[in-house]
Parts: sequence; C-alpha cells; structure tokens
Amino acid sequence: MHIAEGVCSGPVLVAGLSLAAAGVAYGIKRMDSDSVPKVGVLSSAFFVASLIHVPIGPVSTHLVLNGLMGLLLGWAAFPAIMVALVLQAVLFQYGGLTTLGVNTVNMAVPAVICFFLFGALARGEGVNKAALAGFACGFVSLTLSLIGVATALLLTQKAFLTPVKIVLISHIPIMVIEGIITAFALMFLKKVKPEIMEIDS
Repeated sequence: MHIAEGVCSGPVLVAGLSLAAAGVAYGIKRMDSDSVPKVGVLSSAFFVASLIHVPIGPVSTHLVLNGLMGLLLGWAAFPAIMVALVLQAVLFQYGGLTTLGVNTVNMAVPAVICFFLFGALARGEGVNKAALAGFACGFVSLTLSLIGVATALLLTQKAFLTPVKIVLISHIPIMVIEGIITAFALMFLKKVKPEIMEIDS
C-alpha cells in the first residue's frame, strides 16, 4: 500500500502533494480542540495496523483501517493519516517523504468518501446497522485505496500493469478482513461510547 521513493513520476508526485496539502488544511480547519485526542488515538491505530505485514504470495499485505478513521473523523482523517505516514517514513522507511502526498491521498480520500457514503448508516439506530456500515466501509475504503495506488503507478508507467494486478488480487482477502474488523469495532463503539461517532460533516 505504501508507494516507495523513486517510483512515481514528477507530475504524479506534485499532484499528490497538492491534493494532500489541500485535504490536510481543510481537515485541520474542521477539527476542534475536543476532537484532538480522538484524532491522535486513531492516527496511532493506523500507524500500528500498517506496520503489521502479512505475506500473501509474492507481496505483503497489511490492514489499513482508513475506513474506520473516515467514519469517526470525517475530513480530520487527512491530517491523522499524514502524521502517521510521516512517522512511518522517518522511523521505518515505509513509503517515503517524496511520496507522502500520493500515499496520503490514496488512503485519506477513500476514508472521506466512506464517511459520506456510510456515515449516516453507521450513526443510525441499532448495532446491526453499524455492523453493516462498518463492513461496507472497511471493504470499500481498502478497495478505493488500492485503486488509488494502481492509478498512481499506471500514470507513472504502463509497465506497472502486471505488478498492479498482483497487488489487487492479493489484497482481496484483506478487503474482507478489513471489513470484518471495522464492523466489530463499530459494534463495540456503538454499545460502549456511541457519542464518539457523532461528528459534523
């Protein structure tokens, strides 16, 4: 999921950085002081989940949890994800600083999209609705992130087509697992702290 240094072309890097900067600026503008602890906790969860890699065939996969972040943070998912990606790049050399914009966009845009697609259902009455919204959100957010990675690579060079196919196919089980984990997380939050899901759009 992390695009490494030296892979993307200049125009793709510039476009990614521009979109990420706009998203982070808007996300910070929408944040208030009360939401800072929640943003920090979810940024940490994203940081840890992305560090646990599971080898599947010729590639390694990992959880992302960007769908959960989108449902609970809305636009604030942008700065939360960027902070985690910066720390991963600096501390563990995952991704990179030049690809920070592209990687942020690939993970934060699906989070925000899922907030608007499934947020109302997740915040509705009943635990079952939250579970359904959680599974859909986890599955769709990871799918959209993979499409973003594929788009960035193919816009750089068509020769990436074969690796892109391998990455997409190998992540199908992770899409399902991501959906299940997000569903259980939302069910738990709905029972013990439902107010955490109430945020402004």
